[in-house]
Amino acid sequence: MRSLLMLSLLLATSSAIAADINITVGIPTIDASEYHRPYVAVWIENADQTVAANLAVWYSQKDSKEGAGSKWLADLRQWWRRSGRDQAMPIDGVSGATRPVGQHQLRFDAGKPPFAALKPGRYGLVVEAAREVGGRELLRIPFDWPITATRHLDTRGEHELGLIKLDLNP
Repeated sequence: MRSLLMLSLLLATSSAIAADINITVGIPTIDASEYHRPYVAVWIENADQTVAANLAVWYSQKDSKEGAGSKWLADLRQWWRRSGRDQAMPIDGVSGATRPVGQHQLRFDAGKPPFAALKPGRYGLVVEAAREVGGRELLRIPFDWPITATRHLDTRGEHELGLIKLDLNP
């Protein structure tokens, strides 16, 4: 009986901790004669706008006649100033190749890094995009941590980013 009670308690505790975070990053179709996929950085910021965690950095993974793709990461100005210049690229589990037009999913378990390290408080999901022969755009979605109820938050870009969604599921 005692072991059954312990098992019930363990399952109840683990399900309370187990939550998922789903982020959708929309890259819109842009009608341009010279189109380049955007560099994109996705991160969580603290209330004071310092970086709490890098979630994704998409950039050109190969060298070109202009130089290494990482050379242009500084065009992601806010991310670069707050975190990027201190990073050794590639960042394991975070960096990857640029993405084509469409909706791109990022999924995280709240009980695992990087979310497991967040202290209770107010945070922001930040998505920044910069495109060669294009523009720059930065979007923020504020949210509270830890997740206490299901929340579906979103915002929409005007040029370089499409629909950005943050789904928090306890």
